[in-house]
Amino acid sequence: PPSSRSPMARIDIQHPHSRSAEEARSIVEGIAAQLRERFGVTGAWEGDAVRLSGPGLTGQVQLLPHQVRVTAELGFLLSALRGQVEAEIRRVLGERLD
Repeated sequence: PPSSRSPMARIDIQHPHSRSAEEARSIVEGIAAQLRERFGVTGAWEGDAVRLSGPGLTGQVQLLPHQVRVTAELGFLLSALRGQVEAEIRRVLGERLD
């Protein structure tokens, strides 16, 4: 029988940068702080990644050599806004890392 659960929308963004590892980490910390203030999303560092959790969203921002990778799963309500959420993430990464 079909599942009654609706699939979660997924986001997977890789954004290249030329910042030092320390600069990139500081920028990602600032992005996590902005998410906390704006959306109530909590972030905790685990190695080179910030694990994100909040209402309707789980994911991580991972620091890789010369790129930042954002992966997230959106709950039912945010799934409808996936395009807007993804565009906002890309905009912020572009502003902060370019």
